[in-house]
Amino acid sequence: MLRLEGATVRFPGRAALDGIGLDVAEHETVCVLGPSGSGKSTLLRAVAGLQPLDGGRLFLGGRDLHGVPAHRRGVGLMFQDHQLFPQRDVGGNVAFGLRMQGIARAERDARVGELLELVGLPGAARRAVASLSGGEQQRVALARALAPRPRLLMLDEPLGQLDRSLRERLVVELRALFRQLGTTVLAVTHDQGEAFALADRVLVMRDGRIAQSGTPLEVWQRPADGFVARFLGFENVVEATVAGETADTPWGRLPVLRGSPQGQGTLLVRPAGVRFVDAAGGLRCTVAARTFRGTHVAVRLQPEGAPALEAECPLRAAPEPGDEVGVVFEAADVVVLGDASGDRGEL
Repeated sequence: MLRLEGATVRFPGRAALDGIGLDVAEHETVCVLGPSGSGKSTLLRAVAGLQPLDGGRLFLGGRDLHGVPAHRRGVGLMFQDHQLFPQRDVGGNVAFGLRMQGIARAERDARVGELLELVGLPGAARRAVASLSGGEQQRVALARALAPRPRLLMLDEPLGQLDRSLRERLVVELRALFRQLGTTVLAVTHDQGEAFALADRVLVMRDGRIAQSGTPLEVWQRPADGFVARFLGFENVVEATVAGETADTPWGRLPVLRGSPQGQGTLLVRPAGVRFVDAAGGLRCTVAARTFRGTHVAVRLQPEGAPALEAECPLRAAPEPGDEVGVVFEAADVVVLGDASGDRGEL
């Protein structure tokens, strides 16, 4: 459905997109993650036609979009701040794109009713925009973007302004809706949980390039490098030397799975793989802090003469700050990562 070949956008002093290659299949939902300045919003704007390319090519359904203005690309775009028209009621907002297409009134009204039903706002066509909650405005913005039946729907931080409980509910509804409609979606978000819940495939961007592409499970279980691991929130990332089924690290010799890459590299230890034992056994640590995370407790540990460690455990088993504990490491949660220095990040 969507193809980028060597897509490049240059701003003074840097490349916001640096030769990006990307394919998005029909009916696929792809979410783009990355820190501020990584190029994810520029990617969305370039596909939408709001930011011209300085190099490379962009195709939608096999059609070269060079020189095609935004309103003729056949894409839908939903912004973080909704950008609803306050002077129009809900129905008028949803019908806006249909009016621009010259669709007859009766057909417009039928389409508006159908979409409001789909997004969970049946009978809301005559409501004023100002009377809507944030979640309802988000639903109206989605219905407006879907109304012209775009070949590609693009979402810019679609749930960024909503509270967490509402975001968690809406992301499930969005995924079900996109599957029901067969919509092709390219979304930008800073929320990893949102991306992993919504996407068929996740892209992590860094400095205008794609650092990793894969299913949510693939990216979470095996980050491509230390940058991706840290961006996903993993703190236990260190340099190591792997030989056979062990790795020499600042935390001592750790077990790794058979078949792990050998030699010097970067190691990730998932917090779930840091196990508490008696203080006399394993790596001796002081409990620096602990944080309740709902389903578990995150425990920050400080080994003597080594980088801090994060572990997780049930609340009832969590040691107190100041306690002396020992830790051992589970090989299944020790991951040897790729080398970030040689990663061009291209698909």
